[in-house]
Amino acid sequence: MAANHARARRMTGPARPAAFVLAALLLAGAGTRFALSQERAPAQPPAAACRAGDFRVVLDVGHTAEVPGAISAHGIPEFLFNLRLAENVKQKLVEAGFDKTALLVTDRKPPLGLFERVWHANKLGADLFIAIHHDSVPDYLLQTWDHEGQQLHFNDDFPGYAIFVSNENADRAGSLAFGHLLGKALEARGLTFTPHYTSPVMRHRRRELVDAQAGVYRYDRLVVLERTRMPAVLFEAGSIINRTEELELATPERRGLISGALVAAVTEFCASRAQAFHSLARHNHLIRHVAAPAGALHRRVGSR
Repeated sequence: MAANHARARRMTGPARPAAFVLAALLLAGAGTRFALSQERAPAQPPAAACRAGDFRVVLDVGHTAEVPGAISAHGIPEFLFNLRLAENVKQKLVEAGFDKTALLVTDRKPPLGLFERVWHANKLGADLFIAIHHDSVPDYLLQTWDHEGQQLHFNDDFPGYAIFVSNENADRAGSLAFGHLLGKALEARGLTFTPHYTSPVMRHRRRELVDAQAGVYRYDRLVVLERTRMPAVLFEAGSIINRTEELELATPERRGLISGALVAAVTEFCASRAQAFHSLARHNHLIRHVAAPAGALHRRVGSR
């Protein structure tokens, strides 16, 4: 759950074994027109394409085995959900050609563990950072039920995913762009975001919905979003405190659906970054081609 990055979260119940695991500068030289008489058009740089093998994604597995985050409605630690999903996403990204994808797992507790995650991502020179989480609700919204002789907590009111970005991130625009692509990819697969973060019931945990088409919220002061030097999002894949959605999130089918959306979003984001770089290179190429004859003309006039 995202709130764990801002403060240590009170455990809502003990982690117990279970028989099964529920378990994005378009620089096109606009506004400048010129004519070159009797000259060939300048050679253009090659068309832009995503070079998946050079694009590094860091998948940050939220929480640790000892500080596992939320406890699901059926008593399963969030960390296990995060790890299984992140492993599946990594596999699918590697299969799609993103073989530099790194899975980031740490044993160090927060807050030092959060800075450790940032340090590793920055050292790797990642192009994109994705923190993988599963959602819960504040303690005051929890209800109690009996499951297999255990008193556990649940809330069935707020299913759905949520994506968080920070205005304090070094590449806020990039973070927003990727968040939008991810939300649209999830939507295309029949998944919906949860709107409850805008509700008064969330009190001081209310968040600004910055992209209502894709379910992207603003969440500043999260270490892993504000200290990373690349576009970064925190992705809550769904609510494990919701008894029905938890069961769905535990299935290979739902993990596959989410992984497919992430791969599609990463691929499109990688291509968009390549296109932006290509547009900048083309812009600079055209400027150099025009500037050189202008300089030569200046020298000829000055020599008279």
